[in-house]
Amino acid sequence: MHTIITHPGGSHKDDLLAVCVLAALHGCPIVRRDPTPEDLADPGVAVVDIGGVHDPARSNFDHHHFSREHPPTCALSLVLDHLGLYQDALQFCDWLETAEWFDSRGPKKTGEWLGVPRRAISQLNSPIDMTLLRRFAQATRLEPTDPLYVVMKMVGDDLLEYLRVARERLDFIEQRVERWSIPCGEGVVETLVLLRSESVPDEPSGMLGSYIRAKKLDSVIAAIVYPDRRGEGYGIGRYEDHPSLDFSRVEGEPDVHFAHKSGFMCKTSASDPDRLRQLITLAVQRTRAETM
Repeated sequence: MHTIITHPGGSHKDDLLAVCVLAALHGCPIVRRDPTPEDLADPGVAVVDIGGVHDPARSNFDHHHFSREHPPTCALSLVLDHLGLYQDALQFCDWLETAEWFDSRGPKKTGEWLGVPRRAISQLNSPIDMTLLRRFAQATRLEPTDPLYVVMKMVGDDLLEYLRVARERLDFIEQRVERWSIPCGEGVVETLVLLRSESVPDEPSGMLGSYIRAKKLDSVIAAIVYPDRRGEGYGIGRYEDHPSLDFSRVEGEPDVHFAHKSGFMCKTSASDPDRLRQLITLAVQRTRAETM
């Protein structure tokens, strides 16, 4: 690929990020102008968010000709799909669907979809977003040596690297994760457990969360158990602040060396599965009726 073309004038997050990804991959100049028929026919020219054509084989990535009934889609979606990364991005990047809705449906419908007032959309804007979008909109051509290009390439590099590492970690967890259904009173505490190994991810608790969302277990899992990065034992936490668990209740246990005062997690030197199950049971907040 020798050139990336996108539309002149105002820029949105989707076309900026799509161009960032392509710049990270190909390192070629970015031109902001209308494409010619020759541009659209040349696979060596990426035409992004303009041109009225979606033809990945010819590096054309526009969604504006899609029907009103088409699922929310943006230029970044099309580029990621072409690279085989779209499904991973949907799993690992919570912001992607919102970007799709905003670009194809506008702020009002995006707010309704999110269940928030329209003004909340603008309240989440960042000066970083504003500056990058404004400076990109002002440019007509960016060479790889231009400061803005360098920053955009870093954004694309980091996004691609994040997706690569996230996929590796999710595959790692898929092979090693266990699910415990721990009896407690008349119910059970559904727990996801990543037991220790020599190659455990650097951020096991965060990746367990990604795994839970990817497997659509959000409404099922209450607790997670993961290797403590600072010791030989385990961290135990409640998933998404599950209301039935309070790990400050185990603060006095001899093998618990840290329990957060807010109750969302604890650290233990225990490694025996039965003891880990017991600590989770002790953290359950029982109702008044259960304690009578």
